[in-house]
Amino acid sequence: ALAEGTIDLFDFIDWCAELDLQGTELTSYYFPKEFDNAFLHKLKLHAYKQGVSISGTAIANDFCQAPGSEGRKKDLAHVKKWIDYAAEMDAPHIRIFAGRAPEGLALETALGYVADGIRECLDYAGKRGVVLGLENHGGVTARAKDHLAICDRVGNHPNFGVNLDSGNYRTDCYDELAMAAPRAVNVQIKVMISDNDENRLDTDMERVRDILNAANYKGWVVLEYEEKEDPRVAIPRYIEQLKKVYLGV
Repeated sequence: ALAEGTIDLFDFIDWCAELDLQGTELTSYYFPKEFDNAFLHKLKLHAYKQGVSISGTAIANDFCQAPGSEGRKKDLAHVKKWIDYAAEMDAPHIRIFAGRAPEGLALETALGYVADGIRECLDYAGKRGVVLGLENHGGVTARAKDHLAICDRVGNHPNFGVNLDSGNYRTDCYDELAMAAPRAVNVQIKVMISDNDENRLDTDMERVRDILNAANYKGWVVLEYEEKEDPRVAIPRYIEQLKKVYLGV
């Protein structure tokens, strides 16, 4: 509906308020093609009046591109632009991607490219008070060991961590979630998982909760619904499930 324009981000915030949610994550894909800071301030004010915090935003980028290439320059500028947008909305977090290594590029080289790209953005993110979370979104982050290897190369930075997606590790998924959870700065919950790349199963919400609790995670838990059932029917049901699991209500 957002992509088709039958609702906009203001309507989406209203729906989050109707669902009695504490926050809303506003994905960059659904913003107007052209907007200014006045639009962001209007969006922030609307969320405030509805009693909903803007928990963060989400963008797409590819840092598996050679340093100095035009594509890499474009994506670095894109990330920094959205750092500014997030700051204007008082959104504390941005979900970023690593990308996919081009054919012929060694994995170790690609991991280094990604880490270098993130480091190029982090000081700017720190100045604007925004946290960057690297999502396990396939490509070079398909396995937790490679995802965390990028984090190790980036090093400790107060404005960096993992955007942990419960449905995107496709092999030994719960074990991999447990590996990455201690570095999570934002969590997105999918209602289905893929076990060893083939079997699609209902997410064990309690098990994910226990993994996050064991990692002492205190941040946002975001429902990211991608299934075929009508979202206006399915999402309220899953929200109620998550409230029971995470809030005990």
